[in-house]
Amino acid sequence: MSQFAKVIRPDIAPGRRVLAISDIHGNLPFFKGVLAKAKFSPDDVLILVGDLFEKGRDSLALLRFLLELGQRRTVYPLCGNCDHIDRVFLSGRPGVDQSLWPVFQAWRERSLILQMAGELGLTLRAPEDLPGIRRAILDHFPRETGFLLGLPHILEAGRYLFVHGGLPREDRLEELKAYPCMKDDDFLGQGLSFRKWVVVGHWPVTLYHPRIPTARPLICRDRHIVSIDGGCVLKLDGQLNALIIPDLQGDEMDYVAYDGLPTVVAGEDQAPSSDPINIRWSDSAIEVLREEGDCCWCRHLSTGRELWILKEYIYPRRADGKIHCEDTTDYLLPVTAGDRLKLVRRSSRGNIVKKDGVTGWYLGRLENLPGEGAATDHEQSV
Repeated sequence: MSQFAKVIRPDIAPGRRVLAISDIHGNLPFFKGVLAKAKFSPDDVLILVGDLFEKGRDSLALLRFLLELGQRRTVYPLCGNCDHIDRVFLSGRPGVDQSLWPVFQAWRERSLILQMAGELGLTLRAPEDLPGIRRAILDHFPRETGFLLGLPHILEAGRYLFVHGGLPREDRLEELKAYPCMKDDDFLGQGLSFRKWVVVGHWPVTLYHPRIPTARPLICRDRHIVSIDGGCVLKLDGQLNALIIPDLQGDEMDYVAYDGLPTVVAGEDQAPSSDPINIRWSDSAIEVLREEGDCCWCRHLSTGRELWILKEYIYPRRADGKIHCEDTTDYLLPVTAGDRLKLVRRSSRGNIVKKDGVTGWYLGRLENLPGEGAATDHEQSV
């Protein structure tokens, strides 16, 4: 594999609708669900902005679905840092097996490579098993491995650049090192601006919001950057976003999202809280002050803020000696009676819900949709 970025520049006709989706992470039901919500048609172009696989239990099924979909639709997949791990493994470079052993140990059945191995009846017990697993995968899965090894890093078309992690500039793209294009943490925090639109994934958008957790695409019109990772698979309230671009020559864009959560109806009004906090994985150390039922009253160590956190959101003490929590908030959502909400978690102190991609607490009464139980998004065929 070259250390430099592989760039493709497909000829996409003006006025042809484009869907951009990133960070599927092997979640095939969410992928099918968001395509159905977007009414993906044979006239559309689908650009997959990296991290297609890994961390999800359907990674191999998703890969095969993409192989089939690419035969009848216009699909351009790009490589993300998680997909890159699979490519590095398949390359068999010296030392790669020892370096990737802890990754496969952690991901286990959520690893694309180990899903392939399992289909062949192979079990990973020690690093010494990896060379044989690699040979068997390359021998038995030529289409699947060919797909992985052929993934480009950057797509340029019209007034848009698509890349998983980010870019330091928008010219001389072939001179860029490949890996930083796939893994560019806190891309929006670097202060960059572009003439063309740069569409990225990789960094869940909720990480950019210190007060109110939202999974909606973040469109920075003054800087021409769009961040679209909705935290699919990684976040309990995550969603898979599809950015909809009607014309790659223009600036107009919209989105749809799929989160698979049940839909409920708000029975009462609720005013928003004025000073919320959004605790994110990069700053998630807490102190548990007391326990009451299914919740704990906690102090966020870096800010001193105190809030209720669901017990199931609290992790065991880590190597740093601190207790950490799942992404969480004390934000009370603005709700009007009759609003449709997505139910994330129920608790004795209220319910964690989503409204238009924003997560928060709702303390009012919840009702089922008229004529049915708690409804969910229904997966449709694509």
